[in-house]
Amino acid sequence: MFESLSERLQGAFKKLSGKTKISDAVLDESLREVRLALLEADVHVGVVKHLTAAVREKAAGEAVLKSLSPGQQVVKIVRAELEAILGEPDSGRLATASKPPTVVMMVGLQGSGKTTSTAKLGASLKKAGRYPYLIPADVYRPAAIEQLVRVGQSVGLQVHEHDGSRSPIEIVREGIATARKSGFDTVIVDTAGRLHIDDTLMDELKGLKSAFSPHEILFVADAMTGQDAVRSAGEFHTALDVTGVVLTKLDGDARGGAALSIRHVTGVPIKYIGIGERPTDFEVFHPDRMVGRILGMGDVLTLIEKAEEVVDEEQAKALEKKIRKNEFSLEDFRDQLKMLKRMGPLSGVVSMLPGMSHVKESDMDPKAVVRVMSLIDSMTPLERRKPQLLNGSRKKRVARGAGRTVPEINRLLKQFSQMKRMMKQMKNMKQKGRGGGMPFLGR
Repeated sequence: MFESLSERLQGAFKKLSGKTKISDAVLDESLREVRLALLEADVHVGVVKHLTAAVREKAAGEAVLKSLSPGQQVVKIVRAELEAILGEPDSGRLATASKPPTVVMMVGLQGSGKTTSTAKLGASLKKAGRYPYLIPADVYRPAAIEQLVRVGQSVGLQVHEHDGSRSPIEIVREGIATARKSGFDTVIVDTAGRLHIDDTLMDELKGLKSAFSPHEILFVADAMTGQDAVRSAGEFHTALDVTGVVLTKLDGDARGGAALSIRHVTGVPIKYIGIGERPTDFEVFHPDRMVGRILGMGDVLTLIEKAEEVVDEEQAKALEKKIRKNEFSLEDFRDQLKMLKRMGPLSGVVSMLPGMSHVKESDMDPKAVVRVMSLIDSMTPLERRKPQLLNGSRKKRVARGAGRTVPEINRLLKQFSQMKRMMKQMKNMKQKGRGGGMPFLGR
């Protein structure tokens, strides 16, 4: 996400790097590049004017223009202003009812990913220790109820099943009563959508809000629609006092304009983002981390959180012992690759590393990990533990069994050897907190 915007902004900042002094002309040129980058990313013109004016005011001061690293100071100012536009660090926290269940109402236009986001939000809350109950209240769209039941149950969530013959208010009333009686602490209501905003839709949503006083009303916006999503969010907010936004499809060709505009234009915080089709491709929105990704500074905290989700603590301790004893094998390498796959698309993982935001899906080979694993699986257990046994005839057998080539085996063994040397150096350094990563698995 934000690939084009990130490249353009970093290009603008390069003009400032290394300069011991920044003139007004250089600052103007850099801000012009920033402005063009934001406009091309479909950022609302009011947001662009606000940001560039704020940066100019703070960067034109004597302390910045005459500092030892004025370029870094300007980048720091831009980062602070972007974070301010996207919201406070904890602004996305969901409300919790003093007396359960907490009622969350999902609203939005048809096709924005509202039903899928309802299930994803439930899965996210369940992982955080809450007990969500899903209520499908869209009785108009064909198969909407069945869709939520199927997606919800696929992630282990309870869904209020019904035949859709009653009114949404009756369905939600019964669902909340069932949730309260069964001990669920959160109810997520998937409401009806439309292809466009109309009075009938808004009257129904207002009726639901009046009847149940939801603690959260989350507007689900499709990031691919750019400023249309911002306008829709504004209209829903005017009618319903929306408390937050779920921004979906940020893994697509979204230029980032909706994310950078919606908070500033509506005053409503982005609370969650959808970054893929899998139930786990759903994240709490952290403004500071998102700005880090946009500016090419990475998002190490999210990367650590993703790793913690897929790493088994006992396996990690066992692996650490093997590394200390220099017993790291190809079997261990394969296990690490499996973990990497569970963390999501390789390009997404790599882009969270500082300085790697320019990496695109097209730059990576999504099948590279699969090919490496097939080569390792084609080896005997003894060969995986002692790869030095792999002579010419053994390599041919392994390549034939995996449907690959001998040169690919040689590349794998070279990568593995480099990784072992790196781990040995890390062990010898004995510096807590220093880490390394997977060797690049390119084409």
